[in-house]
Amino acid sequence: MNRYPIVLIMLFAFIIPASAQQKSKTLTEASPEAGGFSTVRLARLDSGMNDWVNKKWVNGSVALIARKGKIVFYKAYGYNDVDTKAPLDKNGIFRIASQTKAITVVAVMMLWEEGKFSLDDPVSKFIPSFANEKVLDSFNSKDTTYSTVPAKRPVTIRDLLTHTSGIGYPAIGTPAENAIYAKSYLTGGVGVKGQTLADAMTRLGSLPLFFQPGEQWKYGLNMDILGYLIEKWSGMTLEEFFSKRIFQPLGMKDTYFNVPAEKASRLANFFIGDTAGRIKKQVTTFGGALDMNFPLQKTSYFSGGGGLSSTIYDYAVFLQMLLNNGEYNGVRLLARNTVRMMTMNQIGELHPNIGDNASENKFGFGFFLVSENGSRLTPSQAGSYSWGGVFSTSYWVDPKEEMVVLIYRQMWGPFVSNTDRAFKPLVYQAIND
Repeated sequence: MNRYPIVLIMLFAFIIPASAQQKSKTLTEASPEAGGFSTVRLARLDSGMNDWVNKKWVNGSVALIARKGKIVFYKAYGYNDVDTKAPLDKNGIFRIASQTKAITVVAVMMLWEEGKFSLDDPVSKFIPSFANEKVLDSFNSKDTTYSTVPAKRPVTIRDLLTHTSGIGYPAIGTPAENAIYAKSYLTGGVGVKGQTLADAMTRLGSLPLFFQPGEQWKYGLNMDILGYLIEKWSGMTLEEFFSKRIFQPLGMKDTYFNVPAEKASRLANFFIGDTAGRIKKQVTTFGGALDMNFPLQKTSYFSGGGGLSSTIYDYAVFLQMLLNNGEYNGVRLLARNTVRMMTMNQIGELHPNIGDNASENKFGFGFFLVSENGSRLTPSQAGSYSWGGVFSTSYWVDPKEEMVVLIYRQMWGPFVSNTDRAFKPLVYQAIND
């Protein structure tokens, strides 16, 4: 009997698992060179982030870069208090706002894998008020009355995941959206008091859509609806599901809807900047209504679209799980083909209407995607996926470079966007392999 085939089979039995294991990275701090970066060229990023503070573009920033599972850059710059010069802590807890959405999408797809629903199920199957949807036809701004036409088809779970449902966002939409939602006491979902998520999402189902489902892309309350559906499908609150099924398994120890009292001192201060270059701590409200201490104020309204606070390291672990095709440190949350679906074009010939070079790029399930055509305008490779939060946190994952990048600030002002434009080129120019 020829022994060579048996030997080859035995070799493959060892080689294949080892190869598969190498593709699943666990974050470890290492030298820049271990991740294919240049220490010398990363010094340009270091200098740049200091410069942004000196120019008063921001009070401070935290950045983390991981490539091939190696954390090559993880630093904080600037101040958590511009008056006392107390430094910004890289382990601080930040209000991540719409970065909550990606976690909601992961939760949804975990339950989809468990057979709780089909992506093309109508939302009305689970929330009856979404039956017989209507689409806005005309709006009278003088008395906020409106007329509607029937929707051509029901809103589906897939529509919610892709922001193609026709649902808008309170306070940041058109005058018609803002007025209709305000009249029904619908909010952006953060800092909500005196309402339940179930009641709010049920009211939303009775209101008009702003275009026919699937025909346009519009940023909206879709993830808040999905958050409520997660509660219905799982029998847990969204807070419980996130904690038990995602945060604890991944070791995300600092991510919360309700930041515990013992960690309150780690909540980063929030700042407002003006065109004169003045930066002052925002101690009362943001946007005229939102108390910026909301992470410390006990809430039971869990917004799947924007309610979480987290550290940059915790969120890097979450993103590395996605880059690993659904697995991290021996824990698998999603199958690799589920992650593939989430991070590929799901909107066909449509384009998102927000994001860098939006008309050139696409959208998956909860993620802005760099297309082949759009990649000519950015150092990010085609297939990179990203999003951010209104309080100036941002991230992207570049699968071709095996890279996770995050930059966190807690500031609203006219110069914050300058740091975004400067940051990405400084990251990519330091890759040295």
